[in-house]
Amino acid sequence: MFMNKKVFKGYGAWVTRSRLFCVFLCVVVLYILSSCQRDYLPKPLGYNRLILPEPSYQVLPDSFPYTFEFSKHARLLPDTAGFHERYWIELYYPALKSNIHITYKEINSNEQLLKEFMNDAYTLVAKHQIKASAIDEVITQNAFGRTAIVAELQGEVPSQMQFTITDSTKNFLRGALYFNTKVHNDSLKPAIEYMKKDIMHLVNSFNWVKK
Repeated sequence: MFMNKKVFKGYGAWVTRSRLFCVFLCVVVLYILSSCQRDYLPKPLGYNRLILPEPSYQVLPDSFPYTFEFSKHARLLPDTAGFHERYWIELYYPALKSNIHITYKEINSNEQLLKEFMNDAYTLVAKHQIKASAIDEVITQNAFGRTAIVAELQGEVPSQMQFTITDSTKNFLRGALYFNTKVHNDSLKPAIEYMKKDIMHLVNSFNWVKK
């Protein structure tokens, strides 16, 4: 039996449309699958966009042998290290997940102690040379005549800024900046620069307290 020409033409058109529909359906399915795969690709670790607070400062309580102005956006906490000593503190910034760790030592006119403390401070900076792309040290003197050595560290280092202040006879103080995050320093750059300015404000407002 032969198929009617009109019926054959209609059947051929139907087959063509079916094939086109199948091709279209395959394209849609492949697109959906590729979209799903893209959604499950691991994303690089990022740092939430920070809104850096306007700088505002307050004076350290008068119960310490030293004084300075520190940020109102920071919390004054006792040192959390297991071997901490009296007058060791931390300035913790919750919004930035950073802190300035401050240690204090009495010299009592002991030149050998002063050398030891200075060498320790130098060693703590130098140990970052492996990861640091640059270490810049400057000596600065504030309006109270207090001299500080400030070290800025560039690169993927755990501490981006360290400083020491001493009167060479009675007191020695060291500070270091740390961020409690695994984010790379290039992503932290705005926060690091903000913290460096706060540290310089601390240094410029620093003075010893007479006992």
